[in-house]
Amino acid sequence: MSSRRAYRSDLSDARWALIEPAFAAWRAARTGPGTAARVHDLREIVNAILYVNRTGIPWEYLPHDFPPYKTVYDYYAKWETDGTTQQVQDLLRDRARRTHGRPSPPSAAVIDAQSVKTSANVAEASPGIDAGKKIKGRKRHVATDTLGLVLAVIVTAASVHDSTGGKRLLDELAASHPSVTKVWADGGYQNSVFQHGAARGIDVEVVKRPTAKGFQPQPKRWVIERTFGWLMQHRRLVRDYEALPQSVRALPQFTPDP
Repeated sequence: MSSRRAYRSDLSDARWALIEPAFAAWRAARTGPGTAARVHDLREIVNAILYVNRTGIPWEYLPHDFPPYKTVYDYYAKWETDGTTQQVQDLLRDRARRTHGRPSPPSAAVIDAQSVKTSANVAEASPGIDAGKKIKGRKRHVATDTLGLVLAVIVTAASVHDSTGGKRLLDELAASHPSVTKVWADGGYQNSVFQHGAARGIDVEVVKRPTAKGFQPQPKRWVIERTFGWLMQHRRLVRDYEALPQSVRALPQFTPDP
């Protein structure tokens, strides 16, 4: 453990004990030039990523008591590419589900999409315009379980219709969580999404909006709205600064729920 003063975004000892074996196995399996010298503490690498995600700072503005920002980002990119980030996310989600008395494999999910603005450093070919929300940027298509824990994330230009992204999301969900047979969605998804789900053994059901005036939480779907609320507490996710869509996809997985 580092001798520096702790930041509020740092992992607790209990959280690190859960995920350390996955990162330690990743490091032990690496071979080749430069892998013999174990210079930086893995826990500090994860803490640095959590710090960026929570505070919203650029990578190069990491405080000097963390490892160098280029090293931190290199680990972050490698973990996203080789599936380590997903492995750790799955581990934590399964643990949370068991704690709530649920079986590890989920049987139901909720899907929705969230558009966020991009910054000027994102290539013009990457974002698009969400005509409904008047947002130029990218869109996160997210699936959660019924506790609101993230199951799958697909990142597209904001101009991509929810139904198009929804079908890709169902493909991802069917591949990574074949136990899911029920999905709830809102009325923005077209019939093609329901047919696409049925072809993959998933019953997609629209949750109708309450008819009463004023704010009313939507049955089943309120959990994913809460998840979006959790994500928005992490300032790096309020606006998309990442040049690569795959980098965007990994960030929601570094946002442990409150």
